[in-house]
Amino acid sequence: MSQTLPPEFDPSAVAALSDDEPRGVRWPWARLSLFWRTFFLLALLLLGSILAWLQTLRSLEFEPRAVQTAQQLASQVNLSRAALIHADGIARISLIKTMKDQEGLRIVPREPTDQFSLLNNDALSRRVAVDLAERLGQGTVVANMVNEQPGLWVSFVIDGDEYWLQTDLNRVSFAASTTWMIWLFVAAVLSLAGAALIAGLINRPLKELSFAASRVREGNFSASQLDEHVNTSEIREVNIGFNRMAQKLAKVEQDRAVMLAGISHDLRTPLARLRLETEMSVADESARAYMVADINQLDAIIDKFLDYARPDRGVALNPVVLGDVVDACVYSLHKLPDVRIKVDMQEDLVVMADEVELGRVLTNLLENAKRYGKSVNTGIAMIDIAAIAREKWVLIKVRDHGLGVAEEQLQQLTQPFYRGEAARTAANGAGLGLAIVDKTIQRMGGVFRLTNSSSGGLSAQIRLQRATRL
Repeated sequence: MSQTLPPEFDPSAVAALSDDEPRGVRWPWARLSLFWRTFFLLALLLLGSILAWLQTLRSLEFEPRAVQTAQQLASQVNLSRAALIHADGIARISLIKTMKDQEGLRIVPREPTDQFSLLNNDALSRRVAVDLAERLGQGTVVANMVNEQPGLWVSFVIDGDEYWLQTDLNRVSFAASTTWMIWLFVAAVLSLAGAALIAGLINRPLKELSFAASRVREGNFSASQLDEHVNTSEIREVNIGFNRMAQKLAKVEQDRAVMLAGISHDLRTPLARLRLETEMSVADESARAYMVADINQLDAIIDKFLDYARPDRGVALNPVVLGDVVDACVYSLHKLPDVRIKVDMQEDLVVMADEVELGRVLTNLLENAKRYGKSVNTGIAMIDIAAIAREKWVLIKVRDHGLGVAEEQLQQLTQPFYRGEAARTAANGAGLGLAIVDKTIQRMGGVFRLTNSSSGGLSAQIRLQRATRL
């Protein structure tokens, strides 16, 4: 088999099959699981509440803090001024040195050439500066830097001489100590832990429900029971309802199995007798041939019904050489005079599938293409089979060169008992072939899609998991 894909193998169709995400724009938020959505929402809510509480605390602290700070600074200036006024020259020098060493207060003369920047860092600083000017006089200067020396500088006058009192600038800043940071960090950690705990508690019953639903989908009804004694009333009611639904589905599945066994026995046996009697009793050869053909068609329709009605259980997937399955399916068709098949695929393609089920899928697709894909001019069904490996998937295409199907009918062709326009349904059938194909591919974890080829004809495209080895 050649490794080159035929021109009709539409790359855009391959790309469409290889897309894991549905079409349309999806925000990254939409890809998050319910746990992480709940976690982030709760975390944002709790952290927002912490920040709001902190801002509220700062706002409530602002006014008393500003008044208290201005009052303390004014008291220090007044006391320092009074002490210096009543001290003589020698005592004044000693007093200034003592205040610097013990109280952290520095008093220096204010010179006309001093360069300073006014205290205007934030709202608290501005409020303290205004209150100090009101308490000490309108000529009071409050600065955060004098002659490139940072600090809290307050001017005052003694006997007509101007002085600077320097103290710690942190006295007019909001509390930003290590303690506040520690408490904020602890609150943030506790909020995140609480959000994770709450999200886990909310998400756990939903995960259990999802797991049980997947087991029901696979036909395992007995192992899908949920706890009916949980404390949360809403979850308890959901679990009880789900268990009752699973029990009813198990009963329906059991009844269907019994019905299928009855159909297989009660219909096949009379048809076999009818075929035998027809071949032995009808003298007219042409009439006998038509009657036998009708009986065979009934038998084939019964087969289709039974295939579609089989229990929708998961199949055992094993590495299967795709080329071997294709060769087995097309072997008998090569001998037909009205069928031409072209196979173009890699020889070493291995897929994860059930070999028998995959053979049935390809046989159905080839039969559909043989019936409805014949050329109007030649009456010959030209069928192309192609496959290509793409990362972890193998893309398979079965395409005919017939009239194709109206675009609005493509999605309906995989519905059971649906039959397209007369051009594609000239032959008799039950309308289940493509529905069986779609159902079987889903059981094998693949994707099935129908499109019209750009150069004419219907294209059946299959995506199956790629196997690395046999």
